[in-house]
Amino acid sequence: MKNLKLLSCFAVLFISNVCNGQKRPNILFAIADDMSHASAYGYKFLKTPNVDKLAKTGLKFNRMYTPSSKCAPSRAVILTGRNPWQLEEAANHQPTWPVKYKSVVEVLTDNGYFTGFTGKGWNPGIHPKGRNLTGKPYNQLQLESVPAKGIHKFDYTGNFKQFMNEKPEEEPFFFWYGCKEPHRGYEFKSGVKSGKKLEDLDFLPTFWGESEAVKHDILDYAVEVEYFDTHLGNIIEHLAEIGELNNTIIIVTSDNAMPFPRYKGHPHEFATRVPFIVNWPEKINNSGREVNEFTSFIDLAPTFLEVAGINQKETALQPIEGKSLFDIFSNKSKKRDYVITGRERNDCVRQNGWGYPVRSIHRGEYVYMYNFEPNRWPCGEPRTGYRDTDWSPTKTKTLEAKPGTFIYDLCYGKRPQEELYHITKDPECLHNLAENTDFVKIKKRLKNELFAKLKRQGDPRMFGNGTIFDNYDFERRNKSYLELVESVRVKTAKKKN
Repeated sequence: MKNLKLLSCFAVLFISNVCNGQKRPNILFAIADDMSHASAYGYKFLKTPNVDKLAKTGLKFNRMYTPSSKCAPSRAVILTGRNPWQLEEAANHQPTWPVKYKSVVEVLTDNGYFTGFTGKGWNPGIHPKGRNLTGKPYNQLQLESVPAKGIHKFDYTGNFKQFMNEKPEEEPFFFWYGCKEPHRGYEFKSGVKSGKKLEDLDFLPTFWGESEAVKHDILDYAVEVEYFDTHLGNIIEHLAEIGELNNTIIIVTSDNAMPFPRYKGHPHEFATRVPFIVNWPEKINNSGREVNEFTSFIDLAPTFLEVAGINQKETALQPIEGKSLFDIFSNKSKKRDYVITGRERNDCVRQNGWGYPVRSIHRGEYVYMYNFEPNRWPCGEPRTGYRDTDWSPTKTKTLEAKPGTFIYDLCYGKRPQEELYHITKDPECLHNLAENTDFVKIKKRLKNELFAKLKRQGDPRMFGNGTIFDNYDFERRNKSYLELVESVRVKTAKKKN
């Protein structure tokens, strides 16, 4: 009966659109892997002309956040419209996807959209059998060569063209362009090999130091960001050639922050805020408009549904925590003055595979962070090599600093239970105001608001059941931790010999 009702609703919608001479919009969702930058945001050390063009004729969001700055939980949020702590196992990195949760792409498929993806969809984790969370995979075509070592040889453009060739003419499409760049690793000095110069670098956080190795690492990252942009441009060009561009909403973003110390996987402002561009010629006016409202990845699923004309209350996604971005598209935005972010278990780099749970609220010029287990190491234990931070030249240089120094403590050291930062005055989150008596009222107000909202959302950590996140997939994840400890021990022993 449910399937019959769904088909009937779709038939009514389809007939209505045909009678009005309308085609349902296509959706192109372009998501980079570990990208914090685009030249549309004023950076000069990289060039993303295709992202920039979309921003000039669309919307550039300055405060879009992922609720969790790791691949799997961030992508799970996009697919469900729910925060990580509302997704059981999917709050973690490398989890087993809970069968009970349907993805928005599956809903689009059920409602007449032709869906597919290339590159990286929802990952890493164990997928439910027989289900395509981001549509049918299109990864068959490979390139013979790429600009630098470390770049995957997926022919993203060719795979998109194959997807479009298979699409029935009368069906709208949803396509997930999941570029695997700029995820590590990088070819060292590929940046200067491509013509970049160290003196042109206009981005260098103080907590990484100023060594040439770090600067090269950032330029190498830029090469892979530009590779993402190149294929995006190719895909857009193909849409224009086949006459589908004007009827396609294009969303460009990244799942989380760049894979560098204190960025990817962490809850700080710059680690959870990501580039986000929306371009939709048929619907969005005021081209080149900047959006400063607080928005979150939980808002994407309801936006996709509204684009497709699907009533979210009649889908298996209920309840959805996010709100459609259509009010912003029409320049009639409702009150959006805060977002909540958080973190549970990332890589298994602590005893028993435990995570490092955090919840944060970003409101106005402040971000308040509550660390539930401050005795644990944020980046993983020293004996596992702080493996919750990807290996890189930048990691190598920052680990040369000793405990108690500025660089080491910010990148790898333990943190107090509460953190409070003034983002406008302190964008790098260097000065914790949580113990400053001048900010007691602000801290208390933000903490009370954060916990009240988390209780309403059913966060287990608000009800004394936070350990459930550590217990999900416990045997598998603890095994990963023990294997890591052993591998580090063996490598250390070999070095000593």
